Amino acid sequence: MLENGTPAQVTCLPVGRVAGGREEVRDDDWGSEAAVIRLDARRFTPDAVAGLDAFSHLEVVYHFDRVPVEKIETGARHPRGNPDWPQVGIFAQRGKNRPNRLGVSRCRLIKVDGLDLHVRGLDAVDGTPVLDIKPYMAEFGPQGQVVQPEWATELMREYY
Repeated sequence: MLENGTPAQVTCLPVGRVAGGREEVRDDDWGSEAAVIRLDARRFTPDAVAGLDAFSHLEVVYHFDRVPVEKIETGARHPRGNPDWPQVGIFAQRGKNRPNRLGVSRCRLIKVDGLDLHVRGLDAVDGTPVLDIKPYMAEFGPQGQVVQPEWATELMREYY
């Protein structure tokens, strides 16, 4: 917060972009998608990914850059517009029309080739700005039992 109580603006520079993989935005069947996260060679050297190849999975934070600002949701809606599912708030779903248009995905790391990270199962399309990459560590997974509503299980049935 700034001194006058207004929220401080946060600025992120992409660390890279998604190259290849799916070109059109579509909700399901991401599990077989192969793509490359190409890190920005103007900012990084291969030292930035030293040791990353010892991990099987990545957590990737990216920007839903194709969502127009006027399509951002801040209230409740039916996930995917499906009236059979309950209206839930934008923070109770993982839709792309989020207030800051941020996506988070876990994907398999296939190989590291210089500044190219070859991945499978990343649910971001070709050209998507990547804001951060972290190795997935089992200890950062949920602690205890995971609970979710039936509509969420149904929605995700074909996602990967």
